[in-house]
Amino acid sequence: MREIITLACSECKRRNYTLTKNKKKHTEKLEIKKYCKFCNKHTIHKETK
Repeated sequence: MREIITLACSECKRRNYTLTKNKKKHTEKLEIKKYCKFCNKHTIHKETK
């Protein structure tokens, strides 16, 4: 079953993106380098609740 997760910027801590993830297959937390419109640059975004 896929669940909705939220990605937060590692620098400004704002929640910018929502994705779906299969929690049975991928149990580790997700980290993706994405663009943050508040920092105006690409930063690492980590999975939050």
